[in-house]
Amino acid sequence: MRHLAPLAALLLAACATTGSRETPQGRFWQALSSHCGNAYEGGLASDNVRDADWAGKRMIAHWAECSEDRVAIAFHVESDMETAMEQPVWNRSRTWIVTRETIANAAQATTTRLTLKHDHRHEDGEPDAVTFYGGTTELGSGTARGQDFPVDAESIALFRREGLDASLTNVWRMEVDPASDPDARFAYQLTRANGPSRLFRVEIDASTPVTPPPPAWGW
Repeated sequence: MRHLAPLAALLLAACATTGSRETPQGRFWQALSSHCGNAYEGGLASDNVRDADWAGKRMIAHWAECSEDRVAIAFHVESDMETAMEQPVWNRSRTWIVTRETIANAAQATTTRLTLKHDHRHEDGEPDAVTFYGGTTELGSGTARGQDFPVDAESIALFRREGLDASLTNVWRMEVDPASDPDARFAYQLTRANGPSRLFRVEIDASTPVTPPPPAWGW
């Protein structure tokens, strides 16, 4: 009987892990993590007039750092061309950080809660005044392909302090297909409810990796 106790514990842990993966957030996490190390190219998919400067710019999402409970996606945006060398200039100030929290309930099942934060840096690596804001999924919400991250209390306090009242109802969204999908896509989206309607959406072709770019600023 003494030998059965460790076996039972292992089976329970395996069931808990499987249960976590079967939740919408758990399956989403598996799809997101499947791209670790890869970089993909895409561009702006929305047409809000306030984002006109983004239109037509090349964009690269690079799964730059991954661990069991953390995925950091560096978001590189092509800027203008240098006059002399005619080489593209890239803005490497943004990194999306998704973390996973696994929660066990009384029935010994597990579920997963995901948090998205935005790491904004200057070219010298110093943090921007508005950085590390984002939101957290609601337990059991979303699908294996798409998850919404409503703005959290910490970010609301930051936005109020910086006079960014328009951002108080931000909802960020990520959509992702597994890397094994031959037509895999990835999308990052921002919407907000207050003030003028807001839709900012970037779509990435996650089926064809490109050469990874240099590290994001500060990384």
